[in-house]
Amino acid sequence: MTILAQLSDLHLTVDDPTRVRSLRTALTTLLALATPPDAVVLTGDLADHGRPEEYALLRDELARLPIPAHPLPGNHDDVAALLTAFPELPAANYAVTVAGVRLLCCDSTIPGRDDGTLSDPEWLDAALAEEPGTPSVVAMHHPPYEVGVGWVDAMGHARPERLGDVIARHPQVVRVIAGHVHAGSVRAFAGTVATTCPSTYRQLHVDPGGRPALSDAPPGLALHLIDGMSAVTHFRPVEETP
Repeated sequence: MTILAQLSDLHLTVDDPTRVRSLRTALTTLLALATPPDAVVLTGDLADHGRPEEYALLRDELARLPIPAHPLPGNHDDVAALLTAFPELPAANYAVTVAGVRLLCCDSTIPGRDDGTLSDPEWLDAALAEEPGTPSVVAMHHPPYEVGVGWVDAMGHARPERLGDVIARHPQVVRVIAGHVHAGSVRAFAGTVATTCPSTYRQLHVDPGGRPALSDAPPGLALHLIDGMSAVTHFRPVEETP
């Protein structure tokens, strides 16, 4: 079984130490697991302003981990600054293998906008076609479905059918994972399951039709357990003690 941890929406800034403490608590939670994850994927909004010093802070914190960490951009991020801070990343869209599972990290950002869309469907299609027999997780920032909260969905994923067309051609995709909404959610999508991840910073107050608001729920993370061509996802508060 492969365990892929997901952290999202860190919104790190050098001006707010509480966000750094929240990330450290999340990393401590991962390190305390009886069976450690094989890798961590960070699904965007890693920095609050996309500044180089914010990514330097992130890199320093991730150095605590004895496992690989794979970041991708969100709408608060600056793609160029992120790639500069993590020169080992080949591009904003890239694929890695994690303990026998293919992780495909996708850029869904649109410069200067809060909404997003899959930046390169052709790249994703070709990358999935390279290993049709390998269980795969497709990760991005903007979830390819509406979560039922109007003000969040207004800055959601435009043209999700482009992603759906690609995913439907590749049945080895066991999960499509995203962030952006600061809450855990699950939905069937293109023959597989899509999820969003809680934030390590602040959680969304889920109130369909309600006004924009954050809740007092604790920071959280997701754990994706992949066993062959099946997977299960757990949402976990990072303040939980064993």
